[in-house]
Amino acid sequence: MQWSFPIARVAGTDIRVHVTFFLLLAWFAIIHFQAGGQAAAIEGVIFIIAIFACVVLHELGHALAARRYGIATPRITLLPIGGVAELERMPEKPSQEIVVALAGPLVNVIIAAILIYGFGATLNAELLATLENPARSFLSRLAAVNIVLVVFNLIPAFPMDGGRVLRALLSIPYGRVRATDIAARTGQVLAFFFGFLGLVSGNVLLVFVAIFVYLAASGEAMAVTLQDIARSVRVRDAMITRFETLGPRSTLADAADLLLATAQHEFPVVDGSGSLRGVLTREDMVAGIARSGRETPVMEVMARDVPVVRADGMLDQALKSLQSGRAPVIGVADAGGRLVGYINRENIGELMMVRSAVEGG
Repeated sequence: MQWSFPIARVAGTDIRVHVTFFLLLAWFAIIHFQAGGQAAAIEGVIFIIAIFACVVLHELGHALAARRYGIATPRITLLPIGGVAELERMPEKPSQEIVVALAGPLVNVIIAAILIYGFGATLNAELLATLENPARSFLSRLAAVNIVLVVFNLIPAFPMDGGRVLRALLSIPYGRVRATDIAARTGQVLAFFFGFLGLVSGNVLLVFVAIFVYLAASGEAMAVTLQDIARSVRVRDAMITRFETLGPRSTLADAADLLLATAQHEFPVVDGSGSLRGVLTREDMVAGIARSGRETPVMEVMARDVPVVRADGMLDQALKSLQSGRAPVIGVADAGGRLVGYINRENIGELMMVRSAVEGG
């Protein structure tokens, strides 16, 4: 995720903070300072940090549950509206998706129980209505926030945790694609409700949550539909076959000339036998020229370990590699290992637009 930076690494997962998170801290500091001075501002910031520590543990709960099914979680990013665990993929078995979805809220239940039974925090309806009041017990407010996180995350607004449980349950009778469509539409309706409630109450964070839920539901529904279509499409039908390549001795100056002469945004780097050695993207080329000059060998700048698939394989496996974000493109090779094409996100999107137009017509 852009505009974020790492602050820790836990069990193979990078914990990152988005720069907008500090806007939230500043906002709470100002509000509390106006209400009670410097001491209140410091207490307010510490309370927000404690809440987001619980959010990180919530997301790590998802990550640990996903690891049980062989799914890695490269990143957890903290945003003003909460945390986002970027799993490589969601499990497709309903039972596994339910376990992964519920693991996060379960962590918040455990945190609340520890605060209540281990540290004497109290919980009542009056406290839930005054969470921002620094006069209330710090630990009691933190316990209440964890209960709120449980309830809020279990709302069936896909792709929130409750929405994922809903999708998993619906996929048993309807199948994953149809279940995702129903869950996404439900999530979008609830997003409109969140947005309306946020506007009426003046809660800016709730408005941002509504926008996030709406866009995320649309994006994931599209991704699941794309994955389903890709299971019936062969790689050869989606790959780019007309392209220019660079050699191991090529420089960034050579790449810049090709960039201007073609419509390509990425250039495969192949050796004398035609095997793929790496891929130079437009962004890496520009950054390389700015850093070390036009005569820099492309081998020093290119992306390595680019996945390679066979042309007669199915597109869904290549699509999973692209969606994981680990490589800018997927190389396509013949039986002898010679590069015959490649796949990027743009041409897959174009393929799906054409298929949708044909099916719609």
